Amino acid sequence: MKITVIGTGYVGLVSGVCYAELGHDVTCVDNDTDKIVMLQNGRIPIYEPGLDVLVKKNLQNGRLTFSDRFNQYTTDGDIVIIAVGTPSLPNGEADLRYIEQAVREVAHNIKEYTIVVIKSTVPVGTNHKMMQIIKSITSADFDIASVPEFLREGTAIEDTLHPDRIVIGAENKRAADVLAKLHEPLGAPIIITDLRSAEMIKYASNAFLATKISFINEIANICEKVGANVKEVAQGMGLDHRIGQEFLKAGIGYGGSCFPKDTRALIQIAGNADYDFKLLKSVVEVNQMQRYSVIHKLHDALGELSGRRIALWGLSFKPGTDDVRESPAIDIANELLELGAELRVYDPVASDNFRKHIQENHHITYFNNEWNAVADSDALCLLTDWEQFKQIKLSRLREVMNSPILIDGRNLYTIEEAVAAGLVYYPVGQQPVHRNLVNEGVKVV
Repeated sequence: MKITVIGTGYVGLVSGVCYAELGHDVTCVDNDTDKIVMLQNGRIPIYEPGLDVLVKKNLQNGRLTFSDRFNQYTTDGDIVIIAVGTPSLPNGEADLRYIEQAVREVAHNIKEYTIVVIKSTVPVGTNHKMMQIIKSITSADFDIASVPEFLREGTAIEDTLHPDRIVIGAENKRAADVLAKLHEPLGAPIIITDLRSAEMIKYASNAFLATKISFINEIANICEKVGANVKEVAQGMGLDHRIGQEFLKAGIGYGGSCFPKDTRALIQIAGNADYDFKLLKSVVEVNQMQRYSVIHKLHDALGELSGRRIALWGLSFKPGTDDVRESPAIDIANELLELGAELRVYDPVASDNFRKHIQENHHITYFNNEWNAVADSDALCLLTDWEQFKQIKLSRLREVMNSPILIDGRNLYTIEEAVAAGLVYYPVGQQPVHRNLVNEGVKVV
């Protein structure tokens, strides 16, 4: 099939490349000329493991092209996929201006039967609205369909080529059959629904996963107060097949481009339908407060934070990506700077993006490795559970830090490891480890 993908952001680029990998002729279109030139030369504007290999492979075999000129590729295409951004408006609703711009451009250029697929996450009813816009512009034969994405940053290639399910929302069997055939090689269950249900499935899925995260973080907070261990609690819960073990890992909350945006949007969708989604509002509130638990633990360990040298390991919202959108590290860093702390930060790939999202401040210093960042620090906060952090020798922290205080925001280490290393250790959902190290010649405040 001939496929045009509008938008070379995260979803559009990964989807387009994977469709090419399946053997289709794909053109990815974007109005950002600099990005297109970069992609044409095989360079990737985002960090996603394995994506560069697939881009170069499919460029070389001729199945993948990039262009900043949309109208060259729609008139003879079978499918046009719209994968542009739907950022949050100040009130939490999804901003649909880019979707509408793309839809209008499609409508002005199609000449024969085309399936217009909206892959972007959009509020319920958006596909019907876009259908009316196309009808008002062209008499060409078309169908519109919703095929929401469920990929995760850091594992996007695997998620796209080996999905749990494919959801196709369509009003016309002709379009549903074509899209089902397109996705059959993936070997996943194919669910065909109406347009509104497909739109809701994406929001409901992300809202449910966000709810699991906030729930286990609430349980973790209680565990800290009553002396239970949230790791053991989560394990015991997760073995119940009705609950499952996924997304029961306590930490400092979710971030990224999907969960925060989609939960706020669903709250607004409910509100516009005169329904108060109280549960999801609480999920969002819990998630926002959870990241500040790091600050509370620093206060407990150090007291006054003004002038303290605090190391941060990990800036991206999760490992395997350079995405810092809605990363807990941003709020934590901003709060520490407000409190007068001196920050020493490191992330394997996300430092440049982090600089763009945080106000420039002479009290924050970026380092090119984790040990330089932590040297002579009064405390270390682990905020992203990169694999390289798990491999470190914890006892070395005592050698290089002013005070061997570790705030483990991702429960990357065990209490046994922290005790053996002689650390003052604050995990999530477990009792902190306080040891009297003064007699051992180590400065602890």
